[in-house]
Amino acid sequence: MKPLIDVPGLEARLAAGQRTVLLDVRWALGDPHGHEHYLAEHLPGAVFVDLATELADPGVPDRGRHPLPSAGQFQESARRWGVSNGDVVVAYDDSANMAAARLWWMLRDAGLTDVYLLDGGLGAWRAAGLPLEAGPFHPARGDVELGSGQMPVADAGAAAAWAASGLLLDARAGERYRGEVEPVDPRAGHIPGAVSAPTTVNVDGAGRFLQPAELRRRFESLGVQDGRPVAVYCGSGVTAAHEVAALELAGFSAALYPGSFSEWSNRPELPVATGEEPGDGGTPAGKSAGAGGTVAL
Repeated sequence: MKPLIDVPGLEARLAAGQRTVLLDVRWALGDPHGHEHYLAEHLPGAVFVDLATELADPGVPDRGRHPLPSAGQFQESARRWGVSNGDVVVAYDDSANMAAARLWWMLRDAGLTDVYLLDGGLGAWRAAGLPLEAGPFHPARGDVELGSGQMPVADAGAAAAWAASGLLLDARAGERYRGEVEPVDPRAGHIPGAVSAPTTVNVDGAGRFLQPAELRRRFESLGVQDGRPVAVYCGSGVTAAHEVAALELAGFSAALYPGSFSEWSNRPELPVATGEEPGDGGTPAGKSAGAGGTVAL
């Protein structure tokens, strides 16, 4: 149940005619043209998945910017994508799997075991000189039966207490963790007790995950260890799923806080810490301005 398949492995599956559902999650904050990018070029037979409308409910302050949809809604979406029981599913994007990991996590949480991220995504497929196609792909409707609750999760209450007995990782860029900038959410900083662990450090320059041993060294340096509970959050629960996948590659299990900082910072009763250290203090409610910085979704 490792989370990755590489380009040669996927190419071999497709060449052998093995049933594989390809899902293209082309999405990035600030770029509303994911579907247009998909129509211009995508892996042959891939179906477009709209993160904003199919992998999330509309954002509301007390649930964050990308709340998880209901199990029923998600099952209906998966059937539209052509997913049936027993299928192997491969998700990818063109941004180091930072968006596709959301779909990987949701399908795993829904009970699918044969679901993978294409390591390196569209860029790796392109670099291998493999064919792409344009235009939409309309699959036959699937009949998959999805559940929920198969992956560990944390809510705001659990996140508030997590550092007392475990390790809470903040997957956003360091400048957002420190509170130097906050381009999206109401307050700048991080959940008290959280340790900075930017998701971008989990991949190389080509957008491929680091080797498991290297990831394990990275996470151990942050305090992750066998038997110590780990939870991860980001801005709105999207790129934190990528860090859950990286932790799994390294041999660790981690809970996801789906509401993440977009939920936390909208609740004025919850404290926010700033600076380099995990901290235990807080800042009052109110808008904290900032510009620039890398947005972790």
